[in-house]
Amino acid sequence: MTGYKVANGNGHSNGSTKETNGSNGHSNGHKLADYTAQENPTGNGKIQCELTHEELRALRVLNEDTYPYEVIEEIADFITKGSGMRPRIGIICGSGLGSLADMIQDPKIFEYEKIPNFPVSTVEGHAGRLVVGTLEGATVMAMQGRFHFYEGYPLAKCSMPVRVMKLCGVEYLFATNAAGGINPRFQVGDIMLMHDHVNMLGFAGNSPLQGPNDPRFGPRFPALVNSYNKDLINKAIEIGKAMGIESNIHVGVYSCLGGPNYETIAELKALRMMGVDAVGMSTVHEVITARHCDMKVFAFSLITNKCATEYSDKKDEEANHDEVMAVAKNRQKACCELVSRLIREIHMASA
Repeated sequence: MTGYKVANGNGHSNGSTKETNGSNGHSNGHKLADYTAQENPTGNGKIQCELTHEELRALRVLNEDTYPYEVIEEIADFITKGSGMRPRIGIICGSGLGSLADMIQDPKIFEYEKIPNFPVSTVEGHAGRLVVGTLEGATVMAMQGRFHFYEGYPLAKCSMPVRVMKLCGVEYLFATNAAGGINPRFQVGDIMLMHDHVNMLGFAGNSPLQGPNDPRFGPRFPALVNSYNKDLINKAIEIGKAMGIESNIHVGVYSCLGGPNYETIAELKALRMMGVDAVGMSTVHEVITARHCDMKVFAFSLITNKCATEYSDKKDEEANHDEVMAVAKNRQKACCELVSRLIREIHMASA
């Protein structure tokens, strides 16, 4: 007799305990079942086990690349009932920018591992918490930690929380990220307001909208020409002037690559020729998902390093995650103020 514990875990074995979620190899901490497995007496090495209908359903959902509407609805209900709120604004905090969520008043905090059918973030600088509360008078929900393609999650699962936000009542998505500056005018610590993107993962045929379309979320073929809300961009520029950081704010084009490796010189040169100003490993698939379900989007990149576009033997020109985190920490005050002031504008306009 061999004791097995099935969870949507990280695929690593610890003694007689086996944790796995099958395809994506990541844990979200949910224990789905404890059961006893017995080797098949025929000696063919097969294992027999029994799970309840609910346990099998949960395991199947977590192993799939996409989440059915009903499962996302269950997650949203868990959050709205647990918080007693229906947020209007959703925030995704990028690397080192988790302090955006720390500004929220009267917070209801949900650890990702405690949310049913929710993945977990495995990246340093992503706390792995969902925070619901009020900010500048508006009801908001913020993700302290997002999910990346390079963690092994399919894009639909990476952007699934955006659909959860939609069903919670969110109308506006604020997405932030740490990015490398390709535009030579950009300096470390600058903020680039995103007005468009180049979807490199999409060029390879990878999209968060792949598979059957559920019209309850949005149309089969959504238009992305005006993905980034121009009114919010203009208001953010005005706020930057009022904050005295006008020279540090730019408007530009972002591109998402798969990661986790940073880009080669040739790749960066190619991106610049395509009109890309900053590059990272997130955000684009979240924006696509948000626009698919008709959310208004505001997004910005904190430029945490200048991308090297010429060949050099200098090690200090190579990007590294420690540098990203350090710059984000130094500039988080300005980023937080920009976000909070913009949320105040939205709230006052609807009051």
